[in-house]
Amino acid sequence: MTNIDPDLRDQLSDFRGDFRRLRQEVAKVIVGQEKIVDGVLTAMIAGGHVLLEGVPGLGKTMLVRTLSDVIDGHFSRIQFTPDLMPADLIGTTVLIESDDGSKDFQFRRGPLFANIVLADEINRATPKTQSALLEAMQEHSVTVGSTTHKLEGVFFVLATQNPLEMEGTYPLPEAQLDRFIFKLMVPFPTVRELETIMDRTTDVNMPTASKQITPERVLEMSRLSRRIQIADSVRRYAIELVMRTHPDQELAPPMVRQFVRYGSSPRGAQGLILAAKIHAVLDERYHVATEDIQAVAKNVLRHRVMLNFEGQAESIGTDDIIDHLLQSAPVLAGV
Repeated sequence: MTNIDPDLRDQLSDFRGDFRRLRQEVAKVIVGQEKIVDGVLTAMIAGGHVLLEGVPGLGKTMLVRTLSDVIDGHFSRIQFTPDLMPADLIGTTVLIESDDGSKDFQFRRGPLFANIVLADEINRATPKTQSALLEAMQEHSVTVGSTTHKLEGVFFVLATQNPLEMEGTYPLPEAQLDRFIFKLMVPFPTVRELETIMDRTTDVNMPTASKQITPERVLEMSRLSRRIQIADSVRRYAIELVMRTHPDQELAPPMVRQFVRYGSSPRGAQGLILAAKIHAVLDERYHVATEDIQAVAKNVLRHRVMLNFEGQAESIGTDDIIDHLLQSAPVLAGV
């Protein structure tokens, strides 16, 4: 992998430069949360979607708003509530009467027709409304009646979610969880970060972020990241890692067999490889290593591993399962 096309090398250098500019611009508004910001940017470039989970007041919505400020695209915010209906998301067909008295049906686009969509407190809506996102997140299209409408260009859903133990929340269906490439857990800020937040938010001048790149550039970066090479052994490692999350598979360790009900879908393996390629680029390498797979594994797999009753009763976390897999998978993968 030492013989790299000079043109590709230059393009990847520009990739890293643009990524750093995005990160620095977001940091003007968002204090700390570097891993969360990197995760959101990585998922966007990978062409996936992100589920942010944390208690209210941690800046999840502000992060999404700031991202829309640095990407020169169309931003849409949807506040999910129990009375929200699917048509409120995707749009509806209405009867329009023209000046000459003729009538015609016309499709009125909903807020999903945007480059960056903030699905705020997504788990406060009913499963019926949550499921309206399935086609849009996977196929980049919505179907109303017998007509399919494409979502052109960048389509990035950033959903915020309150912990399920909070009142008035509904668990997301497994099929929808699988549409998110990452699930990121937003931590509470440190004392020093909280001091900085107070200084910024209680001052006269609130910090703002400016436009840095266009949606077209995001698509270019996405295509560029896919050109990063991955060896067969590393690909095999990612596949085995996913297979080991299934309790009925021969590769599954005892901990998975005891505490896991369902494992990751093939989308998990796709997410591991796509995110690992971007991680390799940012680390100034031109091929994917097992360390890249390991670096993104928790973000990709934590919402795709479903615990059984015993696992929930024992308070086993999905991150604990993934940690266990990462400690043993490299030996089996032979890399």
